[in-house]
Amino acid sequence: MKRLKGFGIPVLLLITLYVVISSVSKSANAANNSTSTTVQTQSTSLVDDTAQRLYRGRQHELKQALTRYFDAAIASGDLVGAGVSIVQGDSVLLSDGFGKRHVKQQDRVDGQTVFRLGSLSKGFAGVLAAHLKCDDQLDWNDKVSDYLPEFQFGNGRMTHHITLAHILSQTSGAPYHSYTNLIEAGLPLTDIASRFNAVTPISAPGALYSYQNAMFALSGEIMHKVAGQDISSLLNDRFFKPLQMDHTSMDYDTLAQEANVAMPHAKRRYGWNPLKLNDHYYNAIAAGGINASAEDMAKWMQLLLGRHPEIMDKTALQEAFNPFIEIKGHGKYYQRWPGHMRSYYGFGWRIHTFEEQRQEKTMWHHGGSVNDYRNEIAVFPDSDLGICVLMNMNSKLASRVIPDVYAIVTRIYKEAEVK
Repeated sequence: MKRLKGFGIPVLLLITLYVVISSVSKSANAANNSTSTTVQTQSTSLVDDTAQRLYRGRQHELKQALTRYFDAAIASGDLVGAGVSIVQGDSVLLSDGFGKRHVKQQDRVDGQTVFRLGSLSKGFAGVLAAHLKCDDQLDWNDKVSDYLPEFQFGNGRMTHHITLAHILSQTSGAPYHSYTNLIEAGLPLTDIASRFNAVTPISAPGALYSYQNAMFALSGEIMHKVAGQDISSLLNDRFFKPLQMDHTSMDYDTLAQEANVAMPHAKRRYGWNPLKLNDHYYNAIAAGGINASAEDMAKWMQLLLGRHPEIMDKTALQEAFNPFIEIKGHGKYYQRWPGHMRSYYGFGWRIHTFEEQRQEKTMWHHGGSVNDYRNEIAVFPDSDLGICVLMNMNSKLASRVIPDVYAIVTRIYKEAEVK
């Protein structure tokens, strides 16, 4: 006990000093950690702020460049109005309008202005068919006559061999634009299907590319039979509603009641004249019956780029973009685009390969024309980029607008990377 008493004060002092030093050390470490975390947070914030400024700066430069481009087209008489959307990955670089909705009025085109898509509708039909295939509801080798018994084309053997793949890829063997006149006359597709027995085939199924509207539109009837819903309901339920494509429709009445619609125009001797809306192709939605805005087309292109796997994954999407038949020759406008190498048709899409900086790249593309609207869409999977231009007149600008806009986008974003 005496020895413990002799050492009691020093021991107590040592214990007290240890506790104090430990406490100070912990406080210092906590302060250092706090300082380090603050510095890291500030650094991350600075990086984020810089990235956002660069992003906004590029967007502003892109908008200015496109404004100059489309203003020049308006001034030269090549354009009345256009809805333009450009996406890259998750970002919408632009979704806006240029020019007027009506040449004799002051209302401007904006991102929500509605246009008729014409044959851009075929791309929706091809992707929808791929969606149904991946749900095991149909197969590319399904026979048209199995779903549409009234369908006859050529002899019985020929009829039996025409598949869904053939009509989606424009290789049914029918002469160019067979019965497009009946589509425009408003006949039901089931009636048109029964009339193909009067058409003489020009090739065996799958052997020759020959562009169609009536034959292609039968794909919508097949999808109706396999899914138990008409094509407008299928597109709404599977794509338009989930993507919140709120300005997209597939009938004349909705378009006619739309307040923000771009009116069609035709070229006359002294300029552009506005036309009335017509109801052609709403009996053939798969071929040309969809209406949409630039804003909605941006959402659609993001799905095509695989940004909505909860709706449709890339493996399923790729089914629509597999080259089925080569489009031979050099006379088509897209075959004269810079670096063009080859063109094919998939299911509702043209697939082009082109050379850029000694690399072969791919473009998924389609044009569309109906009721004097003229439109172009192009998706560049290698660049994760999509461009869509909707125009309310049939202009020569359509033949070059995709490569022109692509050049503007790549110039601005490559220059920004160099800087």
